[in-house]
Amino acid sequence: MKNYPKIGIRPVIDARQGGVRESLEEKTMNLARAVAELISSHLKNGDGSPVECVIADNTIGRVGESAACAEKFERAGVGSTITVTSCWCYGTETMDMNPHYPKAVWGFNGTERPGAVYLAAVLAAHAQKGLPAFGI
Repeated sequence: MKNYPKIGIRPVIDARQGGVRESLEEKTMNLARAVAELISSHLKNGDGSPVECVIADNTIGRVGESAACAEKFERAGVGSTITVTSCWCYGTETMDMNPHYPKAVWGFNGTERPGAVYLAAVLAAHAQKGLPAFGI
């Protein structure tokens, strides 16, 4: 088996404390796990082995959490990322800033804090910074 690049899964979240973030933590991490399972069970590398995914250790709601995730992904051999969320988040604080990774963002309306709004905002932020990203 070759050493293929992995796909990093970035679960982003509304970072506001006091019940908001806490109410979304489990749902957001479960979404990340589901995306990783979907990818690993349906996508194969050139030799037929399943594509490996690496999930951030925690949800990402602030710049420091995003930086910690980037460090983990660098050590793990991640070569592209998918950011997932079902809620609104601070876009430029949570976005993948690595200029070398192909990126995708999956934001959907899964809570009363719409993830599709995050998707539009963070794709605009990527465009402003010259970082290509695909919307899902």
